[in-house]
Amino acid sequence: MRAVIQRVSKASVTVEGEKISSIGQGLLILLGIEDEDGKEDVEWLSKKVANLRIFNDEDDVMNLSVLDVGGDVIVVSQFTLHALTKKGNRPSYIKASKPDVAIPIYEEFVEKMEKELGKEVGTGIFGADMKVELLNDGPVTIIIDTKNRE
Repeated sequence: MRAVIQRVSKASVTVEGEKISSIGQGLLILLGIEDEDGKEDVEWLSKKVANLRIFNDEDDVMNLSVLDVGGDVIVVSQFTLHALTKKGNRPSYIKASKPDVAIPIYEEFVEKMEKELGKEVGTGIFGADMKVELLNDGPVTIIIDTKNRE
């Protein structure tokens, strides 16, 4: 799994003119899934994201997690995170999972994030043409790949 995590002041997802998810302070997570991803990846990534200390404390030091600040989360599926760009100028998405594999893993990740946070997590609509708006706070953007846990 590959995730782009953005600390936001606000974020929303709109599909066909209808706003389907909206948050204030929290995290916008763009999530890419490949065929090798499974339960272990979901478990590890959800714990890592929930406890990632990227919010400022009273001394203006990034020392608090989304849990600590009571922030909200939106998770948006993004197959393009697995784009291969080595050859030519047109990216290949062959490494990204097809919907029959990706949807259950995406849904499991959302459920696990809800358990970690103790509240509902916003989502996009898998496979839809989504408009994602955000106000990146910082800016703070972190990239995590469960296959390369650095």
